Amino acid sequence: MRLLIMFDLPTVTAKERRAYRDFRKFLIQEGFIMHQFSVYSKIFLNDTSKNLLINRLEKAKPPEGLVTALSVTEKQYARMIYLCGETDKSVANSNKRVVILGDENA
Repeated sequence: MRLLIMFDLPTVTAKERRAYRDFRKFLIQEGFIMHQFSVYSKIFLNDTSKNLLINRLEKAKPPEGLVTALSVTEKQYARMIYLCGETDKSVANSNKRVVILGDENA
């Protein structure tokens, strides 16, 4: 499953800009990838890990603005339609896993 985080935060004052930057840094540190400026997503293996992160998001959310979370299955996510721009086909944006076993010098 994938969790989409969408947010619209005020950035008028210096305090609001700092809250925006801190929230964005939190998302990146937690492993979210950016789709658009205010849309991030992360893959989860199960509901337990997703719920734990939602609890951390509750604590890290900025004091003002709008932050929404949407949980979708990989099948639903794969049906996303790009109306403009190019599809991101990187491994980070797919459900494929990269596994490296052993040492290449061995």
